[in-house]
Amino acid sequence: MNKLKAMAIFVKIVDVGSLNGAADKLSMSQSSVVRALAALENELGVQLLYRTTRRLTLTEEGRDYCQRCRQILLEVEDAENALTQRQITPSGKIRITAPITFGRLHLAPIVNEFLTTFPDTDVELLLLDRIVDLIEEGMDIALRIGPLPDSTLVAKLIGNVHYKVCASPDYLQKAGIPNTPTALRTHQCIRLTALKSHAEWTFKETGKIHKIGISGRFKTNHIETALDACIQGLGFCQFLSYQVGQKIAEGKLVPVLEAFQPNPVPVNLVYSHSRLLSSRSRHFIEWATPRLKARLRLSDSEFI
Repeated sequence: MNKLKAMAIFVKIVDVGSLNGAADKLSMSQSSVVRALAALENELGVQLLYRTTRRLTLTEEGRDYCQRCRQILLEVEDAENALTQRQITPSGKIRITAPITFGRLHLAPIVNEFLTTFPDTDVELLLLDRIVDLIEEGMDIALRIGPLPDSTLVAKLIGNVHYKVCASPDYLQKAGIPNTPTALRTHQCIRLTALKSHAEWTFKETGKIHKIGISGRFKTNHIETALDACIQGLGFCQFLSYQVGQKIAEGKLVPVLEAFQPNPVPVNLVYSHSRLLSSRSRHFIEWATPRLKARLRLSDSEFI
């Protein structure tokens, strides 16, 4: 048995989620894929996948072995790339995840440019407003906004964004402009329930961070919906600068309490310590970093 080939087949089965799909991707017969998987399990003496008529599920041993297979296969690929100079022109698939709004506004245009510049690459961009487990969900790179408590991640800082409390000009004309964060307690505030602290907003006053409890008639888990409600005059809402910058520039929203902004929020490209970074993923990070930094600097100069 060719162990490296069997490992590659196993990883492809996991990535695609089916034996037939893996066979199609590898231009092999399904019977050959089944035999390779069976031979690998027999060699290892463990079951790697639970197989039913409807789905494949990794066993605990299979999950650990798949992670190690990815590392080994990437090391082999990098070794070959180093010999053939292929790392100069990246090729292959990169899986990236990012928050929805930031990904759509800033990361997607850079991914599109990367694909145009390097036609041998494929990118899958997964936009979700939740923390994605890079290993569990098979992602190569994540863009994270906020502190990184997970010590298993390697991070490359690309910039910062800022909190902005905003309201529509109509709402401000009707209800007045608050002079201090505590004044928000008497105003209608739109709550973003996707945030753990949606009933409190953070501010910085005389060098100290403090939280203000807010309330209002409307709450939502969706950024765009909160933006629409804010523009329509339903009250104040606290956004991150990249989410609201264009609306401020267009005059649809007005920032308030600028003197009480809390500390900036870091934006990082990250990957896992426990998953070897491929040369194509490394190339993307190095290529995308200055472009993302430039977009964030432009956003700061225009809207902050």
